[in-house]
Amino acid sequence: MTEYTTVSIPKELAERVEETIEGTSFQSTSDLVRFLLRSIVIQHQKRGELTEAEFEEITDQLRDLGYLK
Repeated sequence: MTEYTTVSIPKELAERVEETIEGTSFQSTSDLVRFLLRSIVIQHQKRGELTEAEFEEITDQLRDLGYLK
């Protein structure tokens, strides 16, 4: 059985994510967050290490989505 943990995000961001995922295959904010984190981990595993440019690109994308300040 898979164990889970809770990640907190601001309600305003959660509302924006819910609007964004309408009409997509994502059923919830959690689905999207899992997808994003898996994508980052897979990129890291494929290359062995993220380059500084790749890390910055991911950071910028997460900031644009409101996950980072």
